[in-house]
Amino acid sequence: MARKTKASQADTVGDAIIIKKYANRRLYNTSSSSYITLDDLAGMVRDNVEFVVLDAKSGEDITHSILTQIIMDEEATSGQQMLPVSFLRQLISMYGNSMQAMMPSYLEASMANFRENQSKIREAFEKGMSGGPLAAIHETNMAMMRAAADVFIPGSSSKVAGRRESPAASTNEASSDEISALREQMAAMQKKLDELGK
Repeated sequence: MARKTKASQADTVGDAIIIKKYANRRLYNTSSSSYITLDDLAGMVRDNVEFVVLDAKSGEDITHSILTQIIMDEEATSGQQMLPVSFLRQLISMYGNSMQAMMPSYLEASMANFRENQSKIREAFEKGMSGGPLAAIHETNMAMMRAAADVFIPGSSSKVAGRRESPAASTNEASSDEISALREQMAAMQKKLDELGK
């Protein structure tokens, strides 16, 4: 019966490579028929190779916990921490919050937006450009995050109120209007969620 369960789960992963995790913490790549490490999985992520990690005994999908473990290892050993302490604190504070269910979609959209503009941002840094449309992209992203943080964690904007705004951000009226609309929509959604929770 256990084999049937595993097979049915394997059928749902499509073209993704199946990685099995055994009780001894070893990872087995079923495509290459070889044991691999977390570093190998991190390399597969960077190469955009789709995979699913299954518990070898139960057949449970444990991809999320394995990817989280990779991030923890990278943060601990890479020497360059990508996740600022303030971000981690805000992220932790979202657990149990009425807006928690919205966070995955918001973070996915933010990362997709960043990746979309990644080459432009890299080009701007390489050329040493501090103004213009590329800097405006960065300012818009930062403003969106501040607006979201203000909705998710009331009072958080007061902590950063003293920071300087760049000329690109102050002159970008269209972006400000979009951010205001985003803030209003998120506030309305939070109100509805709070009412549902009562």
